[in-house]
Amino acid sequence: MNRPDARRVCRNLVLFFLVGIMSAATLASAAPQNDKKKKKNAPAADDSNPVIVLNDEQQIDYMISEVLGAWQIGDTDRMRKDYVDDVSVVNGGFAPPIIGWTNYLALYKQQRATMQQVRMDRSNTYIKVNGTTAWACYQWEFAAIINGTPSAARGQTTYVLVKRENHWLIAHDHTSVVQSVQQPSGNTPAAEPAAPPKPAN
Repeated sequence: MNRPDARRVCRNLVLFFLVGIMSAATLASAAPQNDKKKKKNAPAADDSNPVIVLNDEQQIDYMISEVLGAWQIGDTDRMRKDYVDDVSVVNGGFAPPIIGWTNYLALYKQQRATMQQVRMDRSNTYIKVNGTTAWACYQWEFAAIINGTPSAARGQTTYVLVKRENHWLIAHDHTSVVQSVQQPSGNTPAAEPAAPPKPAN
């Protein structure tokens, strides 16, 4: 091989080598840009609000807390979303059951209007799920000022629930007062116990 041919071969090899390096560098720099484009187009993950999937028992437990919280503050709109239209509620007095959300709402508003500083604590909750039906029972302790007089009560509640459109709803509510106490204020003698307040009646 003469000298000019050897130089041409060397020059071609160097050019081939440089083109190869430049191609590799171009591809390497393009990959991160493509990743950046993909990341920009992808929906942002919000680490501050991770999605937590609750099982049926957890959903029901959460719903009961929500209902009792709304019941305490008198938020009937929040309560409404957790009851079926034709809910049946055992009456607190010796009277027929209350049938339907509208009838229950009227009695609830009438009772709630007499109360201030309402507090309801729930304990010993048991929840059983069977397909799209469930039942839950729990104990509760209630305290409030009713018609200006401090009152307290203890009792139990049982809910029968149905699952509709992936949401648990209360279909039946049976609340019983186990003990009702009207606490005297100052030197006022204790009067007879106030009408037992119930979370569902």
